Amino acid sequence: MGWQPGSVGTMSAQDTFLRLKDFAANMSNPLIEVLILAAVALFVLWRLYSALGRGGDDGPMQRPAPAPDKRAPQSEAPTPMPRRVDNERPVFTGPAAGGLEDIYNADQTFRTEEFMRGAKAAYQMIVAAYARGDRTALRPLLDDDVYEAWDAAIAERDTTGARPFELLRIKKAEIDRAELDGSMARVMVRYEAELGDGETTRLAREIWTFMRDVSSSDPNWLLDDVDAAG
Repeated sequence: MGWQPGSVGTMSAQDTFLRLKDFAANMSNPLIEVLILAAVALFVLWRLYSALGRGGDDGPMQRPAPAPDKRAPQSEAPTPMPRRVDNERPVFTGPAAGGLEDIYNADQTFRTEEFMRGAKAAYQMIVAAYARGDRTALRPLLDDDVYEAWDAAIAERDTTGARPFELLRIKKAEIDRAELDGSMARVMVRYEAELGDGETTRLAREIWTFMRDVSSSDPNWLLDDVDAAG
């Protein structure tokens, strides 16, 4: 049985290999047998390349397109918050709103948030200075009448040897009333604080009145009066 090149297209690679092998076995010349087997090997490799290296339509195999990226898109940058304008007119509420409005109209740098931060700090400094008997620290924080009264109280305490109460904590601080008398602004702050002398603790409820001349360039408020709060 001879090998017909034209019949390769209709036979499978396995059938062709078997036929060529039988043909080689019938040949008596070893050299011819080696050549035929080499040809068979080349033929098999060519068929494998045809099957693996090309698509079904004998064209080059196309690499599949990458799948679309399904990751969630990055979120957009957050919208920046509008900046506060320094000259934005504040809104006053509560029973002291009318007086605070009058003070703001006379001094448009006035802000209740900043005032209350200062009022809490002033309460701490004044109570601490009074407990120490530190007249130097008290003097620039108090109006003349208040300073004279507290100076006398410190002198009496030194005579009797009474132990002063120190501030433990401020429980509450809020604006109670406000008024503008000419250029003199007054803001009344209601405090509730715990005081102690090491053995005894008491709750102090007081209303402190702070005053400032709004026509002055001095931004500091002075303690003008102290009253017991009901």
